[in-house]
Amino acid sequence: VPMVMVRADIDALPLLDVKEVPYRSTVPGVCHACGHDVHTAVVLGTGLALAEFARVSPLTGTVRLVFQPAEETMPGGALDVIDAGVLKPVSAAMTVHCDPSLDVGSIGLRVGPVTSAADSVRITLGGPGGHTSRPQNTVDLIYALSRLAVELPAALSRLVDPRSSLSLVWGHIEAGTVANAIPRAGSIAGTVRTLSRDTWEDVPTLVRRLAEQIVAPYGASLALDYRRGVPPVVNSAEIIEVFRTALQRVLAPGAEIPIMQSLGGEDFAWYLDHVPGALARLGTRSPGGHTYDLHQGTFDVDEAAIGTGVRFLAASALRGLERASASC
Repeated sequence: VPMVMVRADIDALPLLDVKEVPYRSTVPGVCHACGHDVHTAVVLGTGLALAEFARVSPLTGTVRLVFQPAEETMPGGALDVIDAGVLKPVSAAMTVHCDPSLDVGSIGLRVGPVTSAADSVRITLGGPGGHTSRPQNTVDLIYALSRLAVELPAALSRLVDPRSSLSLVWGHIEAGTVANAIPRAGSIAGTVRTLSRDTWEDVPTLVRRLAEQIVAPYGASLALDYRRGVPPVVNSAEIIEVFRTALQRVLAPGAEIPIMQSLGGEDFAWYLDHVPGALARLGTRSPGGHTYDLHQGTFDVDEAAIGTGVRFLAASALRGLERASASC
């Protein structure tokens, strides 16, 4: 019996929700700043809609709803869900992700890579410490750390194919407690992203070699914590065609919007190592309204997007079952 999986991610982010709306977060310092609450509502609504549909017209297979935790971690909760057997015997995987750059009522589609690979990196430097009046007698740790912060992203950009769009951006740097003492340790952390899976395979070795070469003249010890995140999500052409057919059945003409590959990471990629599938972008912006970016405490959506997502995913699941039944 054909089985199609529809997945929602359910985790939040450690950010303060600053919106003044009835559905703002009730947990201080935590909010759904990436739209996962919308994804959850859409997939739940999809299940309810399909259950109603099945009462009058039996489904040609099974639709499995997956509510997955830990998408915001690396390498992502998808791996645990896969290990638990959720893909047996799934023949296709589908999901949507909020896109604040698209108007509500629209769906963004793309065949092939639609997100990037994303890893996390933390580098810790160490030295004996000392007085800021005598840096020559010790390891000037913050100077070495600052050189690393500037030179490592620049060096990476010169040693890989520019078409891979490799990007190392720091999000955290920490060292020292007072102005007149050189610290014994300092660290810097960020994310590495690339559009190319081939480049993604090579980056950890390259980051280590370059970091060691940059720091070597200053005498600091170096510890690298490089954590694999996720590969790019690569949308199947067959499932995108399923999406297009579904979209034409239930949404207004012109609802499909072609989209570019983004540098965001998504652990939905792990499912697509095992089964064909696709991620679509769900428009969440009120027409003519403000664009609320992801991963900010101000992120908000036009709630009409939920209905659009339900119609789209329910129709896509039905079309996916039709396709799978025809190929049996």
